[in-house]
Amino acid sequence: MRKHGGTEVFRITGARQSLAEDVRGRQRRYVVSMTIRTLSVIAAASLWNVERHVAIVALVVGAVLPYIAVVIANAGRESAPSLPSSFLPPPERPALEADTERQDRRNDHAA
Repeated sequence: MRKHGGTEVFRITGARQSLAEDVRGRQRRYVVSMTIRTLSVIAAASLWNVERHVAIVALVVGAVLPYIAVVIANAGRESAPSLPSSFLPPPERPALEADTERQDRRNDHAA
């Protein structure tokens, strides 16, 4: 797509998602992580006297998961390296020669 008077052409595939979609996605990942954490803490409490090894693993998961969830949720809006470049170079068009230059070249070749 050509812009009048501009030199930059943008690809729509290189556009980032909107801020609202980004925040919504991060909130969703955080809620899912905290739901898993809550379930693992409940499992640790209910399995403590039945299966202590499983309860300890669930307790460790419940203790470590909040840190991981916060790091994932706070990950910024980095652009993915696999996306194509957002800019296309302007098309190269050969310049037209002036009539005097063409005449000089014709005279040089004829001589």
